[in-house]
Amino acid sequence: MNKIGHYFKESFKELTEKVSWPSWSQLQQSTMIVLAATLVITFIVLSMDFVAGNGLKFIYKQLF
Repeated sequence: MNKIGHYFKESFKELTEKVSWPSWSQLQQSTMIVLAATLVITFIVLSMDFVAGNGLKFIYKQLF
């Protein structure tokens, strides 16, 4: 039981003293980059799905 308590004490000490947290402006900038990348990747996947779906519909109409 002593080991578990020591683990939590050391973990808390590491989070409060040794970890360098980003500033508010850095956090906002990183969030905007993630949102932009998410939107771009979403648009790419949506486009690929649209092209593949319509391509397959075209092929099925030609064959059947």
